[in-house]
Amino acid sequence: MVRDPHNPLSNQLLASLPEEEWARWLPQLEPVEFKLGQVLYESGSPQRYVYFPTSAIVSLLYVTENGSSAEIAIVGFEGIIGIALFLGGETSPSRGVVQSAGHGFRLRARVIQEEFSRSLPVMHLMLRYAQALIAQISQTAVCNRHHSVQQQLCRWLLMSLDRLPGNHLRMTQELISNMLGVRREGVTDNANKLQQAGLIRYARGQIEVLDRPGLEKVVCECYSVVKKEYERLLPPLVAT
Repeated sequence: MVRDPHNPLSNQLLASLPEEEWARWLPQLEPVEFKLGQVLYESGSPQRYVYFPTSAIVSLLYVTENGSSAEIAIVGFEGIIGIALFLGGETSPSRGVVQSAGHGFRLRARVIQEEFSRSLPVMHLMLRYAQALIAQISQTAVCNRHHSVQQQLCRWLLMSLDRLPGNHLRMTQELISNMLGVRREGVTDNANKLQQAGLIRYARGQIEVLDRPGLEKVVCECYSVVKKEYERLLPPLVAT
């Protein structure tokens, strides 16, 4: 499905708002352009906005004291960045970094907090999304502990593709290694294996997925577990 990145209804959560809530939100939504590598918020820093991507993908990273990082979840058109603001906290232990450039919208912290408190439909929608995100975070932890780098890379590629309109990703191996929390050499070796198998084409920071069904055969069960949970908890996105 082709989505208009400049239309807020291309975000699954915004498109699911009841008419009354949508009428209140629309004048307060601000368009945003997300740039590759842009940091939306740092660990422990107050969050001023929540973000609703329409064509961008944002990685939620946990960063250790020595500067190492690992991705714990990704958010695209299906979700919202900044759930701490309506779950009772002003900060998060993760860092939000743009993984794939694109567009979206933002809403001031005060507005989302007021809407969460005043509207039962908004509360239920956001809590269902938070449950889906927690499921992704939990499954990512299991995957990082028990599955191979190749399986993790396939999971990451497929989850990213689910949030993009095509089969191309712009991503350097260094950035992928930071996302997965593995050595760059491990990403290089496994990307080469996937390329030799005819599943992907990788060159100069561009990844093209050539055989998605083939990737789905290689990936671990973590991908389907998370996908099914999102489909169960969130309403489908209609064409805009």
